[in-house]
Amino acid sequence: MKKNTIDDIQIDTQSGKLLWEEENNCAMTKAMKVIGGKWKLLLLNAIRKECPMRFGELRKKMKDITHATLTLQLRELERDGIIERKVYAETPPRVEYKLTPIGIQLVPTIQALCDWGDAYYAIKGSQNC
Repeated sequence: MKKNTIDDIQIDTQSGKLLWEEENNCAMTKAMKVIGGKWKLLLLNAIRKECPMRFGELRKKMKDITHATLTLQLRELERDGIIERKVYAETPPRVEYKLTPIGIQLVPTIQALCDWGDAYYAIKGSQNC
């Protein structure tokens, strides 16, 4: 990487892309490690709207997600303390997911993203989700 004249920016000499110094994006990098990816914010949005949610309900809401990916994403969110998984000793087994207190702190951010998306498509033209 070649240092640019601006102290905060580096250029990847192979791709020619600008790269921000890690310390300038540290908080965002940490957040994206927890909630980044194709499905996590969508899952959190669904859970916040209908809390608690069962696995099957989430699967119906996320039609394009595979069973394995849904399981993996839920496990990662649980591991990171964003959601809580409650298993009921019933037959057939019942599992519910809900936001933890730290997950609830994400609700205003998720709502802000939803509001931004609505405003964006109001300006750029209607598009169904």
